[in-house]
Parts: sequence; C-alpha cells; structure tokens
Amino acid sequence: MKILVAVKRVIDYNVKVRVKADHSDVDLTNVKMAINPFCEIAVEEAVRLKEKGVATEIVAVSLGTKECQEQIRTALALGADRGILVETDEKLGSLTVAKLLKAIVDEEKPDLVILGKQAIDSDNNQTGQMLAALAGLPQGTFASELTVEDGKASVTREVDGGLQTVSLSLPAIVTTDLRLNEPRYASLPNIMKAKRKPLVTKNPADLGVEVASSLTTLKVVPPAERSAGIKVGSVDELIEKLKTEAKVI
Repeated sequence: MKILVAVKRVIDYNVKVRVKADHSDVDLTNVKMAINPFCEIAVEEAVRLKEKGVATEIVAVSLGTKECQEQIRTALALGADRGILVETDEKLGSLTVAKLLKAIVDEEKPDLVILGKQAIDSDNNQTGQMLAALAGLPQGTFASELTVEDGKASVTREVDGGLQTVSLSLPAIVTTDLRLNEPRYASLPNIMKAKRKPLVTKNPADLGVEVASSLTTLKVVPPAERSAGIKVGSVDELIEKLKTEAKVI
C-alpha cells in the first residue's frame, strides 16, 4: 500500500509574523520556516501506518520554490521513503495546489492521500476537499482517528454534535486534525539517512497544469493591537463601565 503525503513550507508557528512596510505581503526575510503543523501530523500518521505493516511506501510531495526541499527532507527524516518537489516561484492558491496534487496522484496512484486540514499561513481549509472532487475520490476530513484495513479507511471526525465515523473505500483522501496524533522528532541518524533518500524535482509544465494565479492580494495588515485591561474597585463600578464605556449591557 502506497501513501502520498503533502507537506507545505510555512513560517514556523513559534515565530511572530511581520508584515512588509508596503503592506504587500508577509515579510519572510531571515524568518525560520518549517513544515505546516497539520502536514507534520499527516506525515506522522503515514509513518505509524507503515510501522503497523499497513503501508509499504510513503511519498512526500511539496509544491513551491526550491527551498521546499528542506521540508521534504524533514518528512524523509521522519520516515517517508522518497520525495517529489513540484518547483515553481508562482504563489499557489488552493485550487492550483489541488490540480497539481491531482496530477501527482494520477502518476503515483497511491492507495491513500493524507493532507493537513489547513495551512497555518492561509488557513483556507480547501485543498483536501478540492483534490477529492478533482480526483473523484472519497474523502474524510478533520480526522481525529484513522484506521485502515480490508481495503477501507475508517475516519473518526469531530463535528458540532460530537464524533462522526465514516468508512471510505480506498483509494481515498484524508485530512488531519490536531488530535489525530503527536508528531515525533527526527533523530540525528534519520536526518543523515534522509539526505540519501531519493527526491525528484518536477515543474508544473511536466504535469500539464497552469499555475498563473487568478487572485490578487490587495493589502496585508497585521491584526489590531489589543488595548490594555483595567482594574475596577467594585462590582458597581464594573457594571457602570460595561454600560457606559463597553456598551455591552
């Protein structure tokens, strides 16, 4: 059984994001980059399935600039067997990413595709669903538990009313939620081994996908600074401020 895992290069979640002075985009100068945390969970789940003997091969794929090789190498150090980079300098939207992944799925013919439910930079939560629609495959989103046996994937997902379990015939698309697992750290020996694992570079033209964006970013602004809190001396004073200043009662 082959598993395809998508990994995205994003700003490390511990880094405070800065906006460029001209508000054209986020400033990436000298900023630490990492695998999107949800994608890291996807890699971990694929590795666990391989350790259980369910999967025989894990392919990590990333889309973007040449620097995305770093995140693929990280996935290889965590347990993936080989990597594919679709190299492009274009800014990719969710639909374009889904089309590129669909082309990779057509080539690789994986039994299971695991993606993070969303990326922490754009927070779109669209690619997994779009990929399932384009590929005509069943999907299980927001997975908090995943089991694979007898040619089916059982996905437990969190919904407003509690937990919902769906059964998917393979091949299928699964997107990961935070509670699915806790990713491991790559050991130094595995980091060294990852340097020798195969990594193939393709470009969108090889896959027959047009990547020119139809969206234009008009402006990027940081969130408004939170104002400082105040202390009140009594309940009566609190109520008065809620009435006259906050105007919430």
